[in-house]
Amino acid sequence: METNTYSCKACGSQSFSEGKLDGYAALRPVNTIFSSGSPLIFTICTQCGEIASIKATKPEKFK
Repeated sequence: METNTYSCKACGSQSFSEGKLDGYAALRPVNTIFSSGSPLIFTICTQCGEIASIKATKPEKFK
């Protein structure tokens, strides 16, 4: 996990973990059929489940 310090907007906790969304749910550029896209990494509050950030792991796919 990155060294960013998060504070949950919903509950105030500073305890976070990361989760990954990939496979058929990968983020793909608009109007591109054959791009493999990029998995998404979510930073999640471990106290209440609020999503603090969503990040594409392969931003170069969108250039």
